[in-house]
Amino acid sequence: MGQLTGKNAIITGASSGIGATIAKHLAHEGANVVLAARRKEKLGTIAEEINTAGEGQALAVPTNVANRSEVEAMVKKAAETFGDIDIYVNNAGLMLDARVREGKVEEWEQMIDVNIKGALYGINAVTPTMIERSTGHIINIASVSGQEVTKISSVYSATKFAVRALSMGMEKELARTGVRVTNISPGMVDTDLARSRGRSNSDRRPLDTDDIARAIVYAVTQPDYVNVNEITVRPV
Repeated sequence: MGQLTGKNAIITGASSGIGATIAKHLAHEGANVVLAARRKEKLGTIAEEINTAGEGQALAVPTNVANRSEVEAMVKKAAETFGDIDIYVNNAGLMLDARVREGKVEEWEQMIDVNIKGALYGINAVTPTMIERSTGHIINIASVSGQEVTKISSVYSATKFAVRALSMGMEKELARTGVRVTNISPGMVDTDLARSRGRSNSDRRPLDTDDIARAIVYAVTQPDYVNVNEITVRPV
């Protein structure tokens, strides 16, 4: 029996990369997982893979996290299918052109809508019930770009600084409620997103998505009185 048997989790951005791997790791530990992302076919493939493994069950719910009503509908469907949500992983994210001098306002707005508003919509949808039950865990996936800014990351870093600030504030807001908050800040991870943006470092081996998923499993499997507030995972 896995460490998360009987638990129900939602993972956004779960159609590939870090999100898909998180879903597989949580399911391996026995959790039922709801996979939320826009790419319906990829979600279905990952859900089928998890269900075939015969550990936790998976449900694919196509969702645009930048749309509040879609997030609320997804959370409702998750609860109707599996029951109360124990773990919510805000993983969906966009990494577009982030130089201020380029003036790509539409790309900035997309990052703000997904990286910040998308996280807030999910938190808003699940937190009231978690507080009512005095249990639950919010995982926010930020980035080391939320700790350090480069000349090409200004706007992206701003969105990830916001996610980290949100995590820090929530820790204080939710203290003594039984609801835990963990901020995960990955360094360079070998994903399609990173490769598509040319974000590679030839001097160091990038992280695997499994490295981030293991950090999340660590945080959510601690005793109820332990709140792992922040984990930064970097390549050596």
